[in-house]
Amino acid sequence: MNEILPVIYLSGIVIFLGGVAIFLLLQIIKTRRTENRFSKLQEKLQKDKGTAEDYYELGSLYLEKKIYVQAVKLLEKALKTGPKLEPENKALIYNALGYAYFCQEQLELAIRHYKDAIKLYPEYAIALNNLGNAYEKKQMISKSIETYEETLKYDPTNKIAKRRVELLSKRLVESK
Repeated sequence: MNEILPVIYLSGIVIFLGGVAIFLLLQIIKTRRTENRFSKLQEKLQKDKGTAEDYYELGSLYLEKKIYVQAVKLLEKALKTGPKLEPENKALIYNALGYAYFCQEQLELAIRHYKDAIKLYPEYAIALNNLGNAYEKKQMISKSIETYEETLKYDPTNKIAKRRVELLSKRLVESK
């Protein structure tokens, strides 16, 4: 009995450390892939003119790195380079622009870009959620509720929109 406890203890530690090592290895692989893609896109766009998709992808990588000013520049270039893009693709770019401005606390610009995305692709639930979030941050509670309800028309299972409608409705009732 006394001999088995240290074995169980050491086995537990080995399993735990093995799990941590696997997690770290996966994170390193993911980061290296992202960094490789990042540097390849930067090189490509410095050498010659890229496509709207290239600018969008690099802008999205800058968003992930929280370098919002550079992301805005690249996303605007994506819009300029791809005037013949499908509406859904333009909506993705406008939504990303809105997110970049939202993260910089430029809510008016964020709202404008989210609305542009929704004009191009009215069923775009992510842009609708983001617009609702921007309205909420601006303390425009009733508009925020309307926007989240609009999201639920297109995506009835959207957990974020459901939760926000419930919370904001309660807040609106309490404030009256």
